[in-house]
Amino acid sequence: MWRRTLAIVFKELKQLSRDRMTFGMIVMIPLVQLMLFGFAINTDVRHLPAGVVDLSDTSYSRALVQAVAATQVVAFSARYANATEAEAAITRGEVKAVLYLPADLGGRLVRQSTAGVQNYLSEPVGQWLVDGSDTVVAATIRALRQMPLDEVMGRPVPVRVPSFEVVQYFNPEQRTVVNIVPGLLGVILTMTMVLFTSAAIVREREQGNMEFLITTPVKPFELMLGKIAPYVLVGFIQVGIILGTGHLLFDVPIRGGMDSLALAAMLFICASLTLGLVISTIAKTQLQAMQMTVFVLLPSILLSGFMFPYEAMPSMAQWIAEALPATHFMRMARAIVLRDAMVIHLGADALWLLGFTCLGLTISSLRFSKHLD
Repeated sequence: MWRRTLAIVFKELKQLSRDRMTFGMIVMIPLVQLMLFGFAINTDVRHLPAGVVDLSDTSYSRALVQAVAATQVVAFSARYANATEAEAAITRGEVKAVLYLPADLGGRLVRQSTAGVQNYLSEPVGQWLVDGSDTVVAATIRALRQMPLDEVMGRPVPVRVPSFEVVQYFNPEQRTVVNIVPGLLGVILTMTMVLFTSAAIVREREQGNMEFLITTPVKPFELMLGKIAPYVLVGFIQVGIILGTGHLLFDVPIRGGMDSLALAAMLFICASLTLGLVISTIAKTQLQAMQMTVFVLLPSILLSGFMFPYEAMPSMAQWIAEALPATHFMRMARAIVLRDAMVIHLGADALWLLGFTCLGLTISSLRFSKHLD
């Protein structure tokens, strides 16, 4: 019995050593996870893109902006004339927060610095306008509320009240589910769309249908297009299930227009399906196709901003994230669903998904040859 069992063991090991794709996945999946969690994943958010509305325009305001920037929590990249422009920039996703400094900033600083002497409860010196749809970002900005003002005033300033007020747009209650549900659109669609089409060509080979496809007048591009078309409807059904259930069970608001959401979902579904087709033209078996899908799915979940803040990742991880369709759709879905943004405001992400779809269809068509090996 043991000799027969060992014979099967040796046979499986030899077969595994000949399957280079499976052997590579055995080595690469743990290495990739280790690299992702060790280098890319970081909950300590730094250098959040931020803007400034400076109605004071004094030496006090400039010193305060420099003091906030020195914390490295935010990186000021834009200036706005008023709060209306700042709110529009947050809605478009250009910045995560805006520091609003009122015209009477100097008087507020003086009252804040003398509060201990006069026993006077002074008001905050400024206000943060924050994209509250991302709970991690909002919590990071809230940590600046008690920022000391000693460097700005040049003398010790007693902290009787918070230095800044924080106004959280789109999710004032800071419910995590509000941020999670739109993100799940990207995760679930990536998982299902890529998985459905990654085995499309391989399945035809394994079921013996490749001979029939070769004899038909169907061109490779037409075959690839026909392979992904039925799953577009499946993707829209999943979008409806996720958003409808999230709205009914968890009271997740849907602020954006259905036309913008449908267009964004269409672009992402097509991009994910073409990615699966490219995998299908590379893999030799359905097992290999599934392994490669997992290999794509891991960074799509971890680097897209679904679980960990995109801004907290190092530059190299952000470059990898920008190459993944899930990252672009995650931004679009949250912007449309939570911030009532329109696709025209998210043109860079939309164009990237469209370009990825065209490139994926081209590569898969070129890689598919109508002959048997």
